[in-house]
Amino acid sequence: MERNKILTKEDIQLKITRIAYQILEDNDTEEEVFLLGIKETGLIIAHKIKYAIEQISTTTKANIIQVNINKVNPLERAIEYSLPVAILKNKVVILTDDVGNTGKTLFYALQPLLTEAPKKIQVALLIDRRHKLFPIHADFVGLSLATTIQEHIEVVMNEAEESAYLQ
Repeated sequence: MERNKILTKEDIQLKITRIAYQILEDNDTEEEVFLLGIKETGLIIAHKIKYAIEQISTTTKANIIQVNINKVNPLERAIEYSLPVAILKNKVVILTDDVGNTGKTLFYALQPLLTEAPKKIQVALLIDRRHKLFPIHADFVGLSLATTIQEHIEVVMNEAEESAYLQ
């Protein structure tokens, strides 16, 4: 299957920086926000957003929490956060992932938060597709892309390459 590059490393960095500005604008009175990065690529994106926020703002601190979830079958095992969810009570929480498709992963990743009453829950995606099956809306989107259900988006984030492909 042919891969078409839809985002280069430079494109991704511009999108991340814009998302960081949007997060700061939308949460301008907050001293801290919590970026919940869905492992693997969503966590990398969360770290990049954190770095961008730190470059832009001296008043808002970004914290990272890793979310471990089985993306194919979220109910197969417990969803794990790298820190206790109790610390998120009355805090701004931003769930972060690489690609939003049906909304299933994001929907289930939010479940542990529902007992802790965060102040606000938002979603940041590098790429958002329009095939929602779950009631999840992305608040911050790098690239919104209309695709067919058969197409696949692959985000590569490693030492050698940072790109996104449509297959």
